[in-house]
Amino acid sequence: MDLSKKRISVTGGKGFLGTHLVKKLKEKRGYQNTYIADQPEYDLRVIDDVKKMFDEQKPDMVIHLAAVVGGIGANRENPGKFFYDNALMGIQLMHEAYLRKIEKFVALGTICCYPKFTPVPFKEEELWNGYPEETNAPYGLAKKMLLVQSQAYRQQYGFNSIFLMPVNLYGPGDNFDPESSHVIPALIKKIVDAMGGKEAALQRMSNLKGQDESNTLKKQDESIVVWGTGKASREFLYVDDAAEAIILASEKFNKPDPINIGAGFEITIKDLIQLIVRVTGFQGEIAWDTSKPDGQPRRMLDVSKAEEEFGFKAKTSFKEGLKKTIEWYLKNR
Repeated sequence: MDLSKKRISVTGGKGFLGTHLVKKLKEKRGYQNTYIADQPEYDLRVIDDVKKMFDEQKPDMVIHLAAVVGGIGANRENPGKFFYDNALMGIQLMHEAYLRKIEKFVALGTICCYPKFTPVPFKEEELWNGYPEETNAPYGLAKKMLLVQSQAYRQQYGFNSIFLMPVNLYGPGDNFDPESSHVIPALIKKIVDAMGGKEAALQRMSNLKGQDESNTLKKQDESIVVWGTGKASREFLYVDDAAEAIILASEKFNKPDPINIGAGFEITIKDLIQLIVRVTGFQGEIAWDTSKPDGQPRRMLDVSKAEEEFGFKAKTSFKEGLKKTIEWYLKNR
């Protein structure tokens, strides 16, 4: 699909992933007819605003990123809101897109769609073999309904809609609000705060340059408390790689099958913290609050279909991406 002259609406275009995607669409691909559909101009839970967006932007393609999301804590506190808001946005947007006969709808799901005890690596064929992990099931199932709708509309109406399932994203511009952030920004903020704030952390990282990152420093930082046991594993994808995957799928993929978007590796939360410790030079103690949930035991995707179908393979190493994320946070927030 040649997108050079197409009108593209990106819902959630002001968000973390949306910002990177819109920039890449315009600057790297030259798709200048790219428009942002986000609050406050459009509340996509309100059907009149959905219709207004289609009337004003007149898209040939919609890339639906908008979502109400958060980490384990936010999911536990807002199961009803996360289900209602995400289901309503997706259902209304896709139906209106079908009514207006747009050429393509790109729906973003989530790794939370998968059953709690999916064999690792997660293959797309396992998607319906069990119930999602309880703490994020309402969010995961709301997103999963987009796949049902996508396939049903393709079957009955010949509507071209695709469904992509990215893993947890991270990178510059991430959400560092402790009330709603995911694990990487939440841990970075905790560690930086325990080091005495951003200026102190920047100075520490500057001192580490040119040294072995495992060198111990004399300063003792405050301790931090982390949820769970640290044994759960996660896969993470650098946000710029995720944006590239979405563009490639938008250009080249036109099938009903759900497709995993990830980097194809896993790391335990304990090892993740140790990596952040090495990058920042943090010297405090780490305490584990085992009364809090780990979430899904393991997460890692089989990413072979994305490479086979539209040539996507993640390029950013995890350590490199983590350094860029920490440096961005220290300099920009």
